[in-house]
Amino acid sequence: MRERLRQIFSGILLLVVAAAMLEGTALIQMFFSQKGLRNEASLRAESEMETAGVKILDIANQAEAAVRNSEWIAQWCMAFPDSLVSVSRRIVEDNPVVVGSTVALVPGYDRKRPLFSPYVCRDGDGLAVSSLATEEYDYPSQEWFVKPLEVNGGYWSEPYLDEGGGNILMTTYSMPVTDYEGRQAAVITADISLDWLSDLIADMEVYPGAQAILYSRGGEVMVQTGPAPEGKTTHFSSRVERTGWMMSITIPDKEIFGSIRRIAIYITLLQLIGVILLAVIIRSASKSEKKYQKIHKAQERMEGDLKIASSIQMSMIPKADTIGPEYKELDIAASILPAKEVGGDLYDFFLRNGRLYFCIGDVSGKGIPASLVMAVTRSSFRTLVARESSPAAIVTAMNDGLAEMNENNMFVTFFCGVLDLDSGRLRYCNAGHNAPLILTDAIRQLPVQPNLPLAVIRGMSFPEQETVLKPDDALFLFTDGLTEAENIDHELFGDARVAAALRCRRTAENHLKAMTEAVSAFVGDAPQSDDLTMLFIHYLGTEISGSITLRNDIADLPLLSEFVRKTAGEAGMDGASIELALEEAVTNVMQYAYPAGVQGSVEVSASIEPESVRFTVADEGNPFDPTAAPDPDVSLSAEDRPIGGLGIFLVRQIMDSVAYAREGNRNILTMIKKR
Repeated sequence: MRERLRQIFSGILLLVVAAAMLEGTALIQMFFSQKGLRNEASLRAESEMETAGVKILDIANQAEAAVRNSEWIAQWCMAFPDSLVSVSRRIVEDNPVVVGSTVALVPGYDRKRPLFSPYVCRDGDGLAVSSLATEEYDYPSQEWFVKPLEVNGGYWSEPYLDEGGGNILMTTYSMPVTDYEGRQAAVITADISLDWLSDLIADMEVYPGAQAILYSRGGEVMVQTGPAPEGKTTHFSSRVERTGWMMSITIPDKEIFGSIRRIAIYITLLQLIGVILLAVIIRSASKSEKKYQKIHKAQERMEGDLKIASSIQMSMIPKADTIGPEYKELDIAASILPAKEVGGDLYDFFLRNGRLYFCIGDVSGKGIPASLVMAVTRSSFRTLVARESSPAAIVTAMNDGLAEMNENNMFVTFFCGVLDLDSGRLRYCNAGHNAPLILTDAIRQLPVQPNLPLAVIRGMSFPEQETVLKPDDALFLFTDGLTEAENIDHELFGDARVAAALRCRRTAENHLKAMTEAVSAFVGDAPQSDDLTMLFIHYLGTEISGSITLRNDIADLPLLSEFVRKTAGEAGMDGASIELALEEAVTNVMQYAYPAGVQGSVEVSASIEPESVRFTVADEGNPFDPTAAPDPDVSLSAEDRPIGGLGIFLVRQIMDSVAYAREGNRNILTMIKKR
């Protein structure tokens, strides 16, 4: 009974929550719909005001151009004031937008004419000429005359009724005119009637009930369409460039949001229908709740089992820290990323009697069956390594063992290698796996015979191959989940991108991290299609001479000389030239990696290898690549050569290899001299 009441209460609560969510959704939709309609109204208003502004500026530009183009004529006519009326006549005749014009002399400029302002304006189909120099008009006090002289430039006047001039509502564009001696002599004008503005503002079609107003610079209403809208309104405004005028549009909210309010009624009805349907669905869902709970519990048990299986599988895989610190010849890192909870990829490595035994493999298929075969394959490898030292013998024995129990016709691509840490001798055997990459001075595939995978045919023989790794060589082993990783466009990661991600010098762990990041960036949101396993083995060699840390001070260079001479002596080499190269390289770091006055250190390390001596110069200064400098043209005389570049040029001439890398916050310069 309690369970039944709990279910009823839960159903009612769900209906209440659903109704609240539907109402909340409707309110959110209403909010964003209103926002969209408001934005649409804003765009329409701005578009209309922009169009009107362009038309106003077009008329203004014509008037300004008429005045500017006539300024030089008025300047020339200052010596002949009676000819100024022809300048005004020309402005009015040649420019249809201009209704009147005058060239008004500055009071007192002409002794014979203390006040002189001949005015030409349109009169029907002709032109009329009058004078503004009257006691009633007093043109020297008018805004169109005073302001341009004050600002010494073009000026648009406030709208005014020009009684005694054009006798119409107009605005005037005026400019000062100077004579050839630089004195302000007159003001030249162009009058524009404002009658056309009424038609222009009336033509602004935004909403039927909208009101448009054009204000002057001083805030006076120049043109207004209709009465102010009633109720709640939305206001938009825009300034007309150069004139100082302001346009505004006021729109009633009922015209902007009227349609959305009608839609809200239909949405409410649909919400009610949705709540009723939800009640029916809840009733139906409650009947299948018990079945779902049983399925869910079974799924949880399965997921738990898979997590345990994944944990067991990962615990079988060795970690890089299983290689003890006494093995300084190796830098190893490995990673495995199953496409599902458990996978069929494997890798393993094991040290015995100064040799590194290692392998990598890929079981056909995915999931639990592949993971079981993977576990058997890894166990078989470990068992055989305990008594066998030949990769071919190990692979042959594993093939026979797996083929005996292969009732499901599964197979394993497999690569096995044995590396002698003292000599660098590498013996290996391949069984249908991807050829590893060998990193020396270049990146190339290790030559391998493809052969058949394991567990295909019992009794097969697998040939053994051999090569020698020099100190600082490395092997990169991987499964096809790397090269065949797909992005959403079904493009493959491919061999070229693998090689590109390996080009920089890094530790084994950082190599795998960089490769993982490169694959992740390439794949993006595409699902992982296959297990991905990588194993990086860096053979470092055995004999290390030592290192020295210097202050960022030239005074410490004698310590460097002693260190280099000692290292060269141990390697049986002449240290004079090497000492010169190291001194140039370290001096460059002290001068350019650290800013003036900043204290720092320079670490110089040396390693004596079978065929060469390697010096590494490291610092934590600013990023500084000395190898980026081009070699100087030594054929030029000392006076003609640019300063700098000789130091790194000298280093390149002495050493057989010079390379720079930026690792973290450190500059790393590596120099190699062959023995």
